[in-house]
Amino acid sequence: MADSHTYPRDFFLYLLVTVTLYVSVVGGLMLLFQFINLALPDPLDYAQGVRDSIRWGAAMLTILFPVFAFTTRFLHRDLTSHPEKAEYRIRKWLLYFTIFVAALLIIGDLITLLYNFLNGDLTIRFLFKILSVGLVAGLVFGYELWDVRRTDFQATSGNRAISWSLAGVVLVVVIAGFYLSGSPFEQRRVRFDEQRLSDLQQIQYQVTEYWIAKQALPATLVDVQNPLIGFVLPLDPSTHEAYGFERLGSLKFSLCAVFDTTSDSASKNRDTYPVKQGGMDFWDHGTGKVCFERTIDPDLYRDRTGKFPPAPVAVPVQ
Repeated sequence: MADSHTYPRDFFLYLLVTVTLYVSVVGGLMLLFQFINLALPDPLDYAQGVRDSIRWGAAMLTILFPVFAFTTRFLHRDLTSHPEKAEYRIRKWLLYFTIFVAALLIIGDLITLLYNFLNGDLTIRFLFKILSVGLVAGLVFGYELWDVRRTDFQATSGNRAISWSLAGVVLVVVIAGFYLSGSPFEQRRVRFDEQRLSDLQQIQYQVTEYWIAKQALPATLVDVQNPLIGFVLPLDPSTHEAYGFERLGSLKFSLCAVFDTTSDSASKNRDTYPVKQGGMDFWDHGTGKVCFERTIDPDLYRDRTGKFPPAPVAVPVQ
């Protein structure tokens, strides 16, 4: 029987094709879902990992789909020379298992669609996601069913047209993913600015703690360094220069940093949905040197500065 001549090479090649197909489908759906999230933002969804998911999906599809395509082509050429390998158990099992999984996805898709319709949650955004899952699962189901039934593995013009069309669709999706994920160079500048904001927030906290402990603002930032708790003043991650600090009054001070991007460009490249409308960002900034003025409210820290009014003493009733 043909199964007695199954080689380890064939086993792992068919396993590789199956795994790369599954992960390519996951990457493709990640991209499609995030495209829909960006095109149809939900006001209830914000501060989620949209751009990060796009980067992961694009990376997965860019690497794994070509591996799937070239390995499949190699196996089909091998089947042309050795038609008896079409009856290998590993091939049949993996093909039928993939058909089974795709069928379950389609059935689950329909159940979810019906449930959300009955629950009144049928939105355009949800419908596009359901259609995306149904389309991808349907393509996988149809392809695997055709592959398991075919007996002739010779390449035809029709097969080539379908293959190149699918490759073109994947290419368009990947290019869109790279475009929407933002330039890697811009993303690095955004990450530098995010680190600068994080550093300024740490410094602001330490300055406030210093005022609480001493009832006065520090003369310089060196004063807030505390070896006991291990706080060391952070430096600019790119230039390694100290951040700016100025005491503007007994309760007022400013913190300064030089930024490479604006808050708007950072929000477009950051891994988030559109920012919730009506929110206030006290760290909005433009490019270049930006200073943030802060004023300490003593009333907020009365209980920690020892100036909280004493509790009334209860007088016993005679």
